[in-house]
Amino acid sequence: MTEAKPQAKRKKTASKGKAAEAAEREQWQKEIEGLSYQEANTALELTLAKLQSADLEVEEMAGFYRRAEAYAARCQVVLEQVAQEVVEWEALSA
Repeated sequence: MTEAKPQAKRKKTASKGKAAEAAEREQWQKEIEGLSYQEANTALELTLAKLQSADLEVEEMAGFYRRAEAYAARCQVVLEQVAQEVVEWEALSA
């Protein structure tokens, strides 16, 4: 029965870790939303370079992968916004 207590502590610690990770992820996702295309693209390139490092732990790799996806998504959003602006400008000049 004494072994059940350490397991309970591990679960609580793990859940706190997940909550902290979720809060951190939410924070950097908000920061990414404010990046310009160039800033997001540069961050994406730096993150991809880190992913190519052979000495990453699996958890670190997963975190860098999530960030890379977020930076790529931000680049796509900015490109789509610019494309929409071009369509609107063309419609106004026609």
